[in-house]
Amino acid sequence: MEKKESCGIVAVMSKKGKPVANLVYNSMLALQHRGQDAAGMAIYDGKKLVEKRGLGLVSRIFSEKDVSTKGSIGIAHTRYPTTDTCEMADVQPSILQKMGLAVAHNGHIANYAELRKEFEEKGWKFSGTVDSEAILHLLAEAFSSGKDVEGAVRHAMGRLDGSYSVVAIKDGVPFVFRDPHAVRPLELGESEDAYFAASETVALDINGAKRLGTLGGGEMAVMGPGGFRKKAIAPSTHRHCMFEYVYFSRPDSVLNGVEVYQARRRLGEALAKEAPVEADVVIPIPDTARTAALAISRELGIRYEEGIIKNRYVARTFIMPDQKSRVAAVKAKLNVVRSVVEGKRVIVVDDSIVRGTTTREILKMIREAGAKEIHVRVTCPPIKHPCFYGVDMSTYEELIANNKAVDEIREFIGADSLHYISIEGLRGAIGLGLCTGCLDGDYPTEYGKRLAKARRGSGGCGCG
Repeated sequence: MEKKESCGIVAVMSKKGKPVANLVYNSMLALQHRGQDAAGMAIYDGKKLVEKRGLGLVSRIFSEKDVSTKGSIGIAHTRYPTTDTCEMADVQPSILQKMGLAVAHNGHIANYAELRKEFEEKGWKFSGTVDSEAILHLLAEAFSSGKDVEGAVRHAMGRLDGSYSVVAIKDGVPFVFRDPHAVRPLELGESEDAYFAASETVALDINGAKRLGTLGGGEMAVMGPGGFRKKAIAPSTHRHCMFEYVYFSRPDSVLNGVEVYQARRRLGEALAKEAPVEADVVIPIPDTARTAALAISRELGIRYEEGIIKNRYVARTFIMPDQKSRVAAVKAKLNVVRSVVEGKRVIVVDDSIVRGTTTREILKMIREAGAKEIHVRVTCPPIKHPCFYGVDMSTYEELIANNKAVDEIREFIGADSLHYISIEGLRGAIGLGLCTGCLDGDYPTEYGKRLAKARRGSGGCGCG
């Protein structure tokens, strides 16, 4: 099931005062999978912030001139919106040029509406609806009162509820910080020429930088000539987003000390042990289920095949006006290799099931291609609750696992058997403290709990 992805952020500072726009650009390319609707960068040229943003893919937004921008400090962002449209006013970084302040963030501010109302009542202006502006204004408020970077971050953390990994520049000083629960990733790195902070280590790899470690929950770091000067601002209880490992991140990234590829391999192994089944072939729904499918194949001794081929040049399928359009879009994007499934007992591996409608159409295609049996294995437990921390999950009403038992879901999607990995299996495979709010309603923040209660009571929308 395709979901809207989390965003990608990066901060770069040259050790030698050299231009960093090309390093920032490379990092955005490496993080393109985290957001393809828009991207933007802000480069500090020694006097002012030079900004460039646009809608679409990184390679189409930035020209050779943009990548040659002078300036030894920069931040950038690749974006997937958490609404159905993306406007230029919402493309990050968010900037207050008169203060020399630029901010980009990955995550979702659960109390954004409350903060926005408070600032607007004070006369502060918002140019769009992106919640990074709330972070921008909190920092600006603190800087206006004379606080230094640490004081400004402390002020912002004291007011923000939700998930946020932030990269920022203030008057040529780059700094980063992360929410106390460390929901969204933020990795630190160093090359011969520069220091980096980014959502995933692939943004370091592309620039020949080595990973220095992870910024902890509730921590901030100022980037300077000697590297990263860290400071713990708030007590931390790590509740990392499990979707980073199940779906969002590239398998070649290391997040919070765990390689995503190995986590997905262990998810597959756990699934094979939890629900073994006799079959002739294992196939993944591309792309993120591949590693788990390979692990299931090896664990059960059943042949692995690429039974579903993905057309990479078709637009996304999750924003469609009606079910007929969504069905047509699935067929345009995915196609079944008949020789792989015809007459076979097939294990189909997917990363998650949200609404179930896309999964049903895919299984229908596999059945029409001649599959004798279809056994579905899912690397994410049933999603029963909305997310308030950066994943665009639907309403309670639209989440199929909130409305149907597993056997009812199996019947709805047309599978002969269906098994989701258990929450215990998920935890064991990833090996970290996880946010499981969308699975069991155990939200890590108070505002998230309040929103969930209100949404269930009102039948309101999913996360914004």
